[in-house]
Amino acid sequence: MTLLWLLPFLDYASVAVFALTGALVASRAQLDIVGFIFIASLTATGGGTLRDVLLDRDVFWIVDPWMLGVATLAAVSVFFAAHLLESRYRAILWLDACALAVAVPAGVAAATASGMGWPVILIMGMVTGCMGGLLRDVVCNEVPLVLKQGELYVTCAFAGALAAILAERAGVAGGLELLACAAVTLTLRAGSLLLGWRLPVYRPRPARTLPPKRQDLRDK
Repeated sequence: MTLLWLLPFLDYASVAVFALTGALVASRAQLDIVGFIFIASLTATGGGTLRDVLLDRDVFWIVDPWMLGVATLAAVSVFFAAHLLESRYRAILWLDACALAVAVPAGVAAATASGMGWPVILIMGMVTGCMGGLLRDVVCNEVPLVLKQGELYVTCAFAGALAAILAERAGVAGGLELLACAAVTLTLRAGSLLLGWRLPVYRPRPARTLPPKRQDLRDK
């Protein structure tokens, strides 16, 4: 019951912050105000929509259309205020990190409330956290943050969801497991941005040269 009570608040927070990142990306693409609202809404609802469809739940923004109002308000605000930011890209990175730290617990809470096992809870946390930003970047022709070389992003969502599962198995309840999820997610993402934490990336190696075949001297 605690998770069901918390879920709408997590969804609202996730929608608001992800919508801000979508609108900032729209400002970098120099879109009109309708484009701002579209990209903000797509970013804000993309991950949660896929989560609810996969879990066979009522889609959260259809149940509560005010979610779209929050995304629209965020988009309009950024349309008139984006020029005041010294670095819109840096603002996108940090707002996206905060949104990820809210969306992953929202995915965990939704899957847990639906009675799913831990593998599904883990995946739903990652889907809810990552898909909205991925859609935003692909539609706006940006390099997706999810796929940036070596950068911690999906790893943060995975670790956060896993932290919630382990906390719940250890007897932590009352929403504290979701707080642990948010803390782990944000800490890893902030470490990636501030301290350069990275995963090792694939480095191609030159193909091994085969030794030349020996000449058959018997017929010489």
